[in-house]
Amino acid sequence: MKQARLDAALAALAEPQRRRAVELLSERPRRAGELAEALGLSAPAMSRHLKALKASGLVEEEHPDFDARVRVYALRRDGLSALKDWVERAEAHWSRQLASFKAHIEKDDA
Repeated sequence: MKQARLDAALAALAEPQRRRAVELLSERPRRAGELAEALGLSAPAMSRHLKALKASGLVEEEHPDFDARVRVYALRRDGLSALKDWVERAEAHWSRQLASFKAHIEKDDA
């Protein structure tokens, strides 16, 4: 399950406009129209990007009580957790590899 969430997040974030949308949503929740305007996208293009971000589990959508036609998008609290975990594991792996390499080089220099 976690691997599927990671794959979905990486696939969604592979597109630069979606990464920028995530950056904007990290500041605060926004309406789809606000995002489209900020990114210079048409409403249908923004809709496609938001659909992909929602499907990946990175973004959630709410309808405010005052108008059910309005959609407000926000980052999901746990949306980036699989990606964060993967990056931390990769970083730990490479830190161990580099430490081993350094120890090996320093041993040969002695």
